[in-house]
Amino acid sequence: MRGMTDWQGWQDSWDRQQAWYLPDREERFRVMLDVVRAHAGDRPRVLDLACGTGSITRRLLARLPGAVVTGIDLDPALLTIARGTFAGDDRVTFVAADLTAPDWPDALPYDAYDAVVTATALHWLAEEPLRTLYGRLAGLVRPGGVFLNADHMPDPATPRINAAWQAFEQERQAGEKAAGVLDWAGWWTHAAAAPELADVVRERFALLGDPISGHTGDGHVHTPDWHARALRDAGFAEARPAWASLTDALVLALR
Repeated sequence: MRGMTDWQGWQDSWDRQQAWYLPDREERFRVMLDVVRAHAGDRPRVLDLACGTGSITRRLLARLPGAVVTGIDLDPALLTIARGTFAGDDRVTFVAADLTAPDWPDALPYDAYDAVVTATALHWLAEEPLRTLYGRLAGLVRPGGVFLNADHMPDPATPRINAAWQAFEQERQAGEKAAGVLDWAGWWTHAAAAPELADVVRERFALLGDPISGHTGDGHVHTPDWHARALRDAGFAEARPAWASLTDALVLALR
């Protein structure tokens, strides 16, 4: 039955679930792709880091159809959706690997990339593994190429602003959930019950934990300036925020 699966439907449902948490998700992607186009041209070689279902890859290829993309992730369920979505597209290769393993770049089909992009993923890494990852990325991005990380990057210096925005977002999310939008746990419950995904979801739970128990917090969050400094320390020539909301930011680093 896997050959008959509506993988695009699963891709869309993942996007809806993510947008419940990130209502400005498309805007950060737009800026990200603008930067890729500005620095890497219209036929870039791109590494989609912690690619999940391939959300960025999908938008990148729509914007830059001449691009070649490698998607890398550890989650077998999300990679199954990604591979199903892009089946037959020879512009895309997906790789299963752990970004905390010292040899993960060995699994890639290329030694260098024009751009490396990632979104809402690296906050799960503690500080030292993240610094180590940034150092490895400095060796993968070609001179003049770019790295772009869109993630949770709140500013702890503005607690009243943060509290008001959190209350506003909780009200929005409650309304959307009442209208039937799935949250993180709800989406995984739905995926676990689907015959085409049940096996890989069980594999995912064994490998990475059970997400149905709920969202596990914000992970290890840092400010945009922290990320910019860490990227310069890792070997990037320039780094700065390229976009920001009240809770998230997109940091751009130039090799």
